Amino acid sequence: MRVTRLYVDRPLTAGTDLELNESAGRYIAQVLRLRVGHTLTLFNGDGRDFHARLDQCGRRGCRVHVGELLSTETPSSLRIHLGIGVSRGERMDFAMQKSVELGVTAITPLMTERGVVQLRPDRVAQRLAHWRGVITGACEQCGRSLLPQLHEPCTTADWVDRHHPGLLLYHQAGKTLPAQPDPSGTINLLIGPEGGLSEAERRLAERKGFVAVRMGPRVMRTETAPIAALAAIQTLWGDFR
Repeated sequence: MRVTRLYVDRPLTAGTDLELNESAGRYIAQVLRLRVGHTLTLFNGDGRDFHARLDQCGRRGCRVHVGELLSTETPSSLRIHLGIGVSRGERMDFAMQKSVELGVTAITPLMTERGVVQLRPDRVAQRLAHWRGVITGACEQCGRSLLPQLHEPCTTADWVDRHHPGLLLYHQAGKTLPAQPDPSGTINLLIGPEGGLSEAERRLAERKGFVAVRMGPRVMRTETAPIAALAAIQTLWGDFR
């Protein structure tokens, strides 16, 4: 039987008891319908997995006993920072989820010139909390114990100014991904929103050292592009080798 993996946002130490927060307890009791005595795996994003036993589960909350250290995740040899234009609801969630599964190290949502979604300042914290939930859920599912870092949204100009050089996906680019040199451990990947990056944004990125590359002859959706690019990058230089 598959063991449930659960992310908890607090320190984990073998031999201690831990009260799960309300959302985690509700998920354990009402969604998974686990009972006292059930075993599970806990992680908090620092790279370590711990064995745990459910000792209490009911209206008064859920409590687990943290057992032995099961494993420690080795960081990937290739660090990938994805800067991606914010897209509509499920598209952005899907792109983030699959990027986590494919080994991205950090994600920055970008406010782009052609983006159809413009985050109001009063909603940034809410969206970040939602996206963190998407990321932790993806880690629970795919077995990652090192939590990818989620940065606060910023403009394309701000991101390329802080994170360069890198690769820029552009369907009309003359260069291809396999023709690029080995990134030697770190790569910044820039992907636009539904309408793509503006010409000004592309030129700015290229002035900062980003190389525009194409992914075949077809135009990909914004949620498909990171999947294809990350899979190719991992095959060429990363974890798939």
